[in-house]
Amino acid sequence: NASLVMEDFVADTDATIVTRLLDEGAEIAALLNLENFSFSVGNTSTFGPVLNPHNPEHIAGGSSGGSGAALYYDEIDITIGGDQGGSIRIPASWCGVVGLKPTHGLVPYTGIFGIDQTIDHTGPMARTVADAALTLEVIAGKDPMDPRQGEVHVQPYTEFLGRGVDGIRIGVVSEGFGRAASEPDVDAAVRKALGHLGELGADIVEMSVPEHIDAVAIGWPILIEGAAALIAANGMGYHWQGLYNPALVESVGKSLRAQGNDLPPSLKLVLLTGTYMRQKYHGSMYAKAQNLRRVARAAYDRALEQFDVLAMPTSPMKAPREDELGVLNTDLYRVMEIAGNTAPFDTTGHPALTVPCGKSEGLPVGLMLVGKHFDDGKLFQVAHAFEQNVNWETF
Repeated sequence: NASLVMEDFVADTDATIVTRLLDEGAEIAALLNLENFSFSVGNTSTFGPVLNPHNPEHIAGGSSGGSGAALYYDEIDITIGGDQGGSIRIPASWCGVVGLKPTHGLVPYTGIFGIDQTIDHTGPMARTVADAALTLEVIAGKDPMDPRQGEVHVQPYTEFLGRGVDGIRIGVVSEGFGRAASEPDVDAAVRKALGHLGELGADIVEMSVPEHIDAVAIGWPILIEGAAALIAANGMGYHWQGLYNPALVESVGKSLRAQGNDLPPSLKLVLLTGTYMRQKYHGSMYAKAQNLRRVARAAYDRALEQFDVLAMPTSPMKAPREDELGVLNTDLYRVMEIAGNTAPFDTTGHPALTVPCGKSEGLPVGLMLVGKHFDDGKLFQVAHAFEQNVNWETF
């Protein structure tokens, strides 16, 4: 039973963001279901897949599926998700909630189990843009214990709400549409939403970022080989300054050796592949991917010199049915396509927010907005203008 892996571990310190939330008066209402070690879009949890609140025959998505679905419980106002390839934004899109992957390093990751420091992100999920913005105001900012952070620029995020979109230039990334996994109704719903933003005063311009097509592939060597190396080092690794958790390291090490067979198949595949890449290519694939990160980042930076935000579908598809999960979690190419629009921005570190923009066949569709580094507030500004003028469930 996979529940036995690390089941006896109880954290002896709070994550920095938990401390900040509690200090500002938040109450912890629940522990949520998520994917086992995070490598899945929906069926590796010990407690069973998280079901979609709009149709329980479909999944909520992963890895932060519980954080998306739980927002439809009355007693839960905000949740937190983790994002290394889209794991905040994909379940947020499929569940019809707001989810932000902040600028890399804006929100401290201290106290959270990571995958690779260069792509680790944590951020807010909520039913409304205002709640997400308020949450980011509380959790963002410098933490000397987090080695992921360099210089951090914080904004008054709630002050961006209500500014409207008059004169805002939105670049519609053509490569984000018509992908191999794209569903036509998803593309259509996102374009309809962008048209409405145009009616509200935004300048909507179709444009191209050719590098976007291959940018998703850059992140996979980092995620796969980085995760394999981190887990081989018992979940903390070496060679960085910050807060280590000796109890966590000991628990991970003992659990992996005693009960490694209980790990989910998706994680076993990542560990096997990452170990093979390191032994066969001696880390050179990881090294090349890290160098190509700068190429992809520069491509989006050039586009963002011309536009305030970039836009595309969050996920190219709506939430899959639960009975499709077996295929999804053994087919890396299919998973890569699901994350085709989200994963590039984990690699480049740009902030990316999903806001529900429509419904098709009873399932939500998400619009993703991408901004300049540390200009997360602009994403809230645009998303809030759309949210306040549209009932996405009937739009």
